[in-house]
Amino acid sequence: MTLAEKFGGMEVHKAARAIGIKFAQDAVPESKTVTANGMKLNYLDWGNHGKPKLLCLHGGAQTAHSWDFFALGMRDQFHIVALDQRGHGDSDWSQEGDYSLESHVKDIDAFTDAIGFKQFVLVGLSMGGRNAYGFTYRHPMKVSKLVICDIGPEVNMAGSKRIGEFLQDTEVFESFDWLVERVKRYNPHREEKQIRGSLLNNLKQLPDGKWTWKYDRRRGLRQRGGGEITDKLWAELKAITCPVLLVRGGNSDILTSQTAKKIVAAVKSCSFAEVPNAGHLVQGDNPVAFEKAVRQFLGVPAK
Repeated sequence: MTLAEKFGGMEVHKAARAIGIKFAQDAVPESKTVTANGMKLNYLDWGNHGKPKLLCLHGGAQTAHSWDFFALGMRDQFHIVALDQRGHGDSDWSQEGDYSLESHVKDIDAFTDAIGFKQFVLVGLSMGGRNAYGFTYRHPMKVSKLVICDIGPEVNMAGSKRIGEFLQDTEVFESFDWLVERVKRYNPHREEKQIRGSLLNNLKQLPDGKWTWKYDRRRGLRQRGGGEITDKLWAELKAITCPVLLVRGGNSDILTSQTAKKIVAAVKSCSFAEVPNAGHLVQGDNPVAFEKAVRQFLGVPAK
């Protein structure tokens, strides 16, 4: 019995098949660590070295495992790496509580140098999407194509507030089942077994039996409140020249349809895909439709 099954969830390969992800083998990523920009950064390497490279960046309060379904479906065509960004998962926390865009970009630059990713497709959700387009603007020669998932220079404050309310009073909690019920109320797009299986990747159990998140909560305190709505970020996004795909969850309360239209109009070579039956956490809410949209953008045939 796997850990996910012990807590009432589904093992990742069973869960992927149950929702319709197609993949050739039950691949398991290798967890690796490198030191980059003075930080020990953990990442998941899905193998297939020698194939085109693809780097995935998770959202805030998540980990590299948030890309497991996507990686399983796409790994036959790509060498996929998913990074635990600073302050998340098994990577170092910043001693200074520095989770600025600039520091994330420096991490990604040093990290990709360390693992030999000279040019790659870059995919990022939410915080990871912001870091992805910030990185692409500063290091355009490294990114062949960019996928931005449900984020932009303008964030819907109602959605941001709802995330804050969800995370409130969850720093340490008594019961895994209690958090599962809280997640079910927050995100109606996923079945309970999927929630239970994926949620374990974002949590750790303390010696006293209580639970906590695997991320530095100082990041949220610094960023909450719409601090990324800036003219500077709009200018950086508009300056990107590589092919871009903007993906929006059809039911997202973070990236509005109006902001998505502004991004598509402002960014050169920008395509757009809206994933139905998905909220902000697009690639986990509707993995099959998300993968289809990315495949079409990258010119990779469907299985």
